[in-house]
Amino acid sequence: MTVSNTGRRSWRVCLLGLGLISILGLTGCQMDIGGQTLPSPYYLQDDVQYFPPGTQFPLSREAAAQKAVSQEEIQRR
Repeated sequence: MTVSNTGRRSWRVCLLGLGLISILGLTGCQMDIGGQTLPSPYYLQDDVQYFPPGTQFPLSREAAAQKAVSQEEIQRR
């Protein structure tokens, strides 16, 4: 009993399609959510970046310097 070439070809196409679908399913897709790319293949091994909260006023040193200069001018008078 022999199988025709079209029957062999259809099985090959089916197996190839299942293989491609399984490869795509294993790789996953990446999405950008809140500045994070999730899931990536290495997201469990990535290091966590922590940025401590800063001051609310970004120019605090400049404001302190200006205040010191103005205090010196007041004392000179």
